[in-house]
Amino acid sequence: MRFLRKSLTGLFLVALTLGLLAYAGVLVREAVQARMNEEPRVRPVRERVFAVNVVSVVFETVAPELRTFGEVQSRRTLELRAATGGSVIDLDEAFVEGGQVEAGQILARIDPANAQSALDRAENDLLDAQAEQREANRAIVLARDEQTAAQDQVELREQALQRQIDLRDRNVGTAAAVETAELALSSAKQAVLTRRQSIAAAEARIDQAATRLRRAEIARDEAQRRLDETEIRAQFSGTLSDVSLVAGRLVSPNEKLAQLVDPQSLEVTFRVSTQQYARLLDETGALIKTSVAVSLDVFGTNITASGQLSRDSAAVGEGQTGRLLFASLDAPRGFKPGDFVTVSVQEPELPRVARVPSTALNAAEEVLVVGEDGRLEVHEVRLLRRQGDDVLIRARALEGRQIVAERTPLLGAGIKVKPIGAVATPEEPAMVELTDERRAKLRAFVEANSRMPAEAKTRLLGQLENTQVPARVVERLESRMGS
Repeated sequence: MRFLRKSLTGLFLVALTLGLLAYAGVLVREAVQARMNEEPRVRPVRERVFAVNVVSVVFETVAPELRTFGEVQSRRTLELRAATGGSVIDLDEAFVEGGQVEAGQILARIDPANAQSALDRAENDLLDAQAEQREANRAIVLARDEQTAAQDQVELREQALQRQIDLRDRNVGTAAAVETAELALSSAKQAVLTRRQSIAAAEARIDQAATRLRRAEIARDEAQRRLDETEIRAQFSGTLSDVSLVAGRLVSPNEKLAQLVDPQSLEVTFRVSTQQYARLLDETGALIKTSVAVSLDVFGTNITASGQLSRDSAAVGEGQTGRLLFASLDAPRGFKPGDFVTVSVQEPELPRVARVPSTALNAAEEVLVVGEDGRLEVHEVRLLRRQGDDVLIRARALEGRQIVAERTPLLGAGIKVKPIGAVATPEEPAMVELTDERRAKLRAFVEANSRMPAEAKTRLLGQLENTQVPARVVERLESRMGS
């Protein structure tokens, strides 16, 4: 009985479990069918509006600036070389690296003993040549006097012959006397011919003496020039560099001793592309004489100078591209040959162009214009120049309209935006107030820096005297101090 009761209980529990599972399956199937038969509910969609910075397009006449980098060099650079060899016996105190010299100043002397001896010998040879010329002049005077005397003898012999002929015609003289007179006249004429040959020889001697005198003068001048070459002089006022000479050193002919640089005759060379070069040509194809500004950043202080575009190179150069241009500097204070500078060239004016941020333009030269309903429109423009963070564009029907100043991938045609004004202007440079101790350290560092140009040092010391100093200047100085 107990077995039967347990068996029936188990069978009842199994049947109850199967019934519950079947009921659960029916509930799940009805829930799925009800979910699938429901109509989808559509939620209302709101259009997203982006806030963008905008700028107004204003057309005006703008003179673009071509910015590039260049190198300062001197238009007058002279290598000082020894024209003759020998020992350096005298050296000027200014003949050092960075020495300032004046035009015509004697910088060094080479031992002139050999050159002086050669000059003395040349002067003695010149005296001999002058004596020879005087003797030749006296000889030709004597020869001419002898010729005159011989000519007088001829005249006398002719008279004597004529007398003998008259006597013979009167039968007083003889034929032998006439013949003797004729022989005497012939001898006198032969003497005249001999004297003429003597005069020719004397004239030839004068020509030889003049040639010898001229050669002696040339030798004397050459010896004098060699003596003068023992003195090394400055051809113009300037600064010495690459000095490799000390007193007592033995130098050889044509040896380089130093380099003389004119610090007031500086120019800047810079390379531009062919397209940029074409913008600087006039109607005749010549380079325009436009203004140039050169700046050098030294410890946060800019050394600037103005100049004028002067010429361009004759050839492109092997392995180079573009064009090499030269600009003369008007007042190059603080600049040195070899400085790497920033060059700004003033281009011809462009009419009816607008200056906008470069971030407003995409690669296809398109801008986004804010429409009347606040939606963006795409307009094509013509890019003329890039000016730092700005661009100069030209387009029709954009006068006074607003364009997006900063494009993002989220913005495009048809997007609704909310303009929030022009791009914020850059802030003024931050200023800091220095303590007395900090100011004294900075002043001492600037004054002890020997590599800093004098003008830059003066400007920095002037800034440090103010109550507030630009933070950028202070940071640069302290970073170089190692603090």
